[in-house]
Amino acid sequence: MSRFVQPAPPPDDPYTGDALLRSWLERQLGPTGHAAAKGRLADLAADVTGPLRAAHADAEAHPPTLRRYDPWGARIDRIDTPAGWQAQRAAAARHAVVALPWLEHARDTWGAAARVVQHALLHLYAPESATFSCPVAMADGAAALLSRPEIDSAVRAAWLPRLTATDPDTAVVSGQWMTESTGGSDLSRSGAVARPTADGSWRLTGEKWFCSAADAPMAVALARPDGAGRGSRVLAPFLVPRYAADSPLAGATLPGDFPAPGVSVHRLKDKLGTRALPTAEIGLHDAYALPLGDPHVPGLVRAMTLVVVTRVHNANAAASGMRRGLAHARAYADVRQVAGGRLADNPLHRATLGTLAVDAAGAFVLAGHAFALLGRVEVDADPAAAAELRVVAPLAKLATGRLAVASASEYVEAFGGAGYVEDTGVPRLLRDAQVLPIWEGTTNVLALDVLRAISREDAGTPLLARLATATDLAAPIDPALADTLATVTGELRETVGRVTADPTAAPVVAGARGLALRLAYALTAALLVEHAAWGDEQAAVAARLWARRWLRHCDVAADAHRHLELLC
Repeated sequence: MSRFVQPAPPPDDPYTGDALLRSWLERQLGPTGHAAAKGRLADLAADVTGPLRAAHADAEAHPPTLRRYDPWGARIDRIDTPAGWQAQRAAAARHAVVALPWLEHARDTWGAAARVVQHALLHLYAPESATFSCPVAMADGAAALLSRPEIDSAVRAAWLPRLTATDPDTAVVSGQWMTESTGGSDLSRSGAVARPTADGSWRLTGEKWFCSAADAPMAVALARPDGAGRGSRVLAPFLVPRYAADSPLAGATLPGDFPAPGVSVHRLKDKLGTRALPTAEIGLHDAYALPLGDPHVPGLVRAMTLVVVTRVHNANAAASGMRRGLAHARAYADVRQVAGGRLADNPLHRATLGTLAVDAAGAFVLAGHAFALLGRVEVDADPAAAAELRVVAPLAKLATGRLAVASASEYVEAFGGAGYVEDTGVPRLLRDAQVLPIWEGTTNVLALDVLRAISREDAGTPLLARLATATDLAAPIDPALADTLATVTGELRETVGRVTADPTAAPVVAGARGLALRLAYALTAALLVEHAAWGDEQAAVAARLWARRWLRHCDVAADAHRHLELLC
């Protein structure tokens, strides 16, 4: 008797096989702009389905290791990573997944929409990057911070070209050293202290508890300038070189790949997921640091430049992972035989996949909108985009993070027992998704940020205006969809009014999570409607089902089954 082997075909090409991605680019960039991006996107998709998929598997199979000492007893704190991780690093530079929005020729070609093209590149790259998308996000955020006008020009000139290089031999990524065990998200309890020296540089001392991309050549660290007082607003961002080659304290005798003096790696984190990504506890003792802006001016607002960028990257990671997981589950269903037929022909399984496709479409447009706004802020200095981004960044991050975890759980289940077996690679989808609602602010932390944006900065106004416009656009598409949007917009307008009147009231704070999710779901419906009104049939179906599923809390299984081929 021969042994049965279940084939597990790879999904379609992630660019040509994703109709929503391609139509989104056609609308956002125009036919000429999309044509200018096609070659770049096709090249990356070919790498993803070939060498990068293999590199992803290698990096996951060989997690990073920490070597504290060399054979002769010298403290080296070297983090060793496998060839697959290095291949991902080189590909990120070569395909400009960090650099693109900062390249002059890209801004000349696409203007503010260079961020739209970057979103598409990340949509292809991130899901099978062994979470190298995390250092990519932090490098992009560091580039945004270094681009602020108040940053010392010498510091910018030394580091920004390295962050935005496309030559793998030159490009660097950045770490982010903010979290401390004393405070976690409560930055007011941060204990790291910065002290000035006579040459204008600073020395940092403190303990950083969760430092991702701990092998990166630089990091942005938060510290309290000496004498600055209590609270979080006075914290300032500093650039800390990770290696001796970039630290003036190292002298000529210390090898360049040794840790910079004053920087110690205590241990690597043993995490639930993102295991290929080196995350460490790092100690600082009079480590060389360069201030990013005037440390005597409260600096948390400067650091938020970085955080906004990493939050929208987080939303992209969630949405792109959902789409790739769906593609794998659909490819498996096409070949799996159950009860005498293909699993993909079973109405119940079709309904499950179709519902997941609706969620993936919603996450995609929400993340994509955040990137589009970011580009308009950076390139056009658009105040309306800045006002909307203030609330969209946390909304996109919190909503997509939660959707990604729920979807990943369904993808594991879609493979049955094989989905629970590590060497299939499927369980990693769930483990890696769980970090997305945590990194850069948990759902509750971000919900409170949304309250602040609404009450202090009138961020609800542009959001409500977009919902009102979408209600009008929805009328010729589906009157029931328009009615749903109109009802929800009215409810949200009343709730935003109560928040503005008394943002610290216990019922308002207790309901912050529910409000944030409701805002995010309504915004997503509006974005799908906008794309449907442009002429995308998939978006029209997704908008109707999304509104019924997330705004009216109705079962959409029958229609998800019927529209599966259109939805994915």
